[in-house]
Amino acid sequence: MPVIFPKWTNQLPFLIAAGLALAGGAVTAGVTYYFTPKYSRVGYEPIQPVPFSHAVHAGQLGMDCRYCHTTVEKSWFSNIPSASTCMNCHNQVLKDDPRLALVRESATNGVPIPWVQIHRVPDYVYFNHSVHVRRGISCVECHGRVDQMDEVHHVQSLTMAFCLNCHRDPAAFIRPESKVTDLGWQWNTNADVAAEMQATNGVKFVHDWRVQSLQNCSACHR
Repeated sequence: MPVIFPKWTNQLPFLIAAGLALAGGAVTAGVTYYFTPKYSRVGYEPIQPVPFSHAVHAGQLGMDCRYCHTTVEKSWFSNIPSASTCMNCHNQVLKDDPRLALVRESATNGVPIPWVQIHRVPDYVYFNHSVHVRRGISCVECHGRVDQMDEVHHVQSLTMAFCLNCHRDPAAFIRPESKVTDLGWQWNTNADVAAEMQATNGVKFVHDWRVQSLQNCSACHR
């Protein structure tokens, strides 16, 4: 006697195909949405080999970023300071602190401290720190209020959209060159006045400094 299946089973191949399509679409949408730098990198805060507090050094003590990151105004990259730079102060300050044992060891034997890199763009992206810093783009725009961080963490996504947002309207972000490393600086404590001053001075800086906010592909992808 032949087996008789219900009529709805005739739709089973279609239902299976539709289910797979929906599941695949959901997985694709989820990966596209949640595997972007906004979710995979923002907030990234690795444990470093030495507990260095930017909040103490750059915040409380007011040390200029360029004291340690000496190449930021003249090179495409921002260097990590050597242990000898740290020892300029710490041969007197907290010179026997056990937390600085690795720093003292590095300064003695010349072996670099294995800092964990936090901010990095893909290898196919060209970014020049000096071009931005010397044209009034503050460290805070990409790195956030590092002067308030005990442990530095990833603040911005650093995606192409993030970069283009500034390149399309640099006047909205540019500031006096003397205030580039003053991360807490603002035009005025009144938000409306500050916005007006930013608009006026920003346009002037872009013109006077001949800022070229390039948007063509070859500007970053070389």
